[in-house]
Amino acid sequence: MSPASASADKTERLLNLILALKSARRPVSKQKIRESLPAYAAATSDEAFDRMFERDKDELREMGIPITTTVLDVLFDDEVGYRIDASETTLPAISFEADEVAALALAARAWSTASISGAASAGLRKLRLSGVEIDESVAAGAEPRIRTKEPAFEAVHAAVSALQPITFDYRRNDGELTTRHVQPWALKNWHGRWYLTGFDVDRGDERAFRLSRFEGTVRRKGRAGSYAVPSDHVPEVALEAQLPEPEGTAVVRVRHGRGHTLRRHAQRTTEVDERWAEIEVPYRRGTTERDVVALGTHAVAVSPPELVVGVRSALQAVLEAQEVPAGQVGHPDDVQVQMEDHA
Repeated sequence: MSPASASADKTERLLNLILALKSARRPVSKQKIRESLPAYAAATSDEAFDRMFERDKDELREMGIPITTTVLDVLFDDEVGYRIDASETTLPAISFEADEVAALALAARAWSTASISGAASAGLRKLRLSGVEIDESVAAGAEPRIRTKEPAFEAVHAAVSALQPITFDYRRNDGELTTRHVQPWALKNWHGRWYLTGFDVDRGDERAFRLSRFEGTVRRKGRAGSYAVPSDHVPEVALEAQLPEPEGTAVVRVRHGRGHTLRRHAQRTTEVDERWAEIEVPYRRGTTERDVVALGTHAVAVSPPELVVGVRSALQAVLEAQEVPAGQVGHPDDVQVQMEDHA
């Protein structure tokens, strides 16, 4: 069977399962589902059917389709039935303005180089099938790209979407490799890196994990939909709470309209002239240098001396590499200008 044919069969099987469970007036037993749907009836053994059915349930839950489980007989609690509540899956008609459709197309283009590009493309296909006209040429002038090079991204993204506990090996700051058991809450791109926030089961508290420090395979550890994300959870707050204590105060000169990340932590801001402002921020070695370098020619480190030296060393490494993508740190000529500013 070709991959395309297998994919079509799977789609048909999932659609039939949705229709069967959504139209049922009462919970349906697993055996009844097997007898009613040809794809399950064709399973060569009970074990093959169980594996297929469990995978399909997990996939539907990952898609946001809630399958409720109910005990059919109080005398036999292992006899359960399944049903999809229509009120939980039915949405009112959705319409989009032309600019909203363009924004959706632009978002899909942004994810085109990422590991969830398939989901982005599938989203556009669903809109087309529902009658929404998608004209991707409207956004052709912009070429945003969101890259997710971390091998763990796809598995973690799926776990966050499905509300499914996971376990993984994690390299701590001190180099020690630990195994963590986590209820994933959110994925966040923060200071140019991807982080997972969630509840660390072993430590009994909220934690944040940098995806680049994941090692090996991310393993599912529990049922999808087995917990809820706290309504007051804000990923940025969780990430900032785990920053090291500042070593003092840094003074950075930034152009007007730039450096929003730095400005958000500013303890004091002084206007220098019509182009520049000088801000005081908590100095955290490594983090502050990275924030200044990321602004290219729009920021200049003033103090302390170790910040100036750290920024200049980073710029020197970039200049020697001669691999600076335009629009990020800057063109090599821009790096040279910034180095002169930090001389």
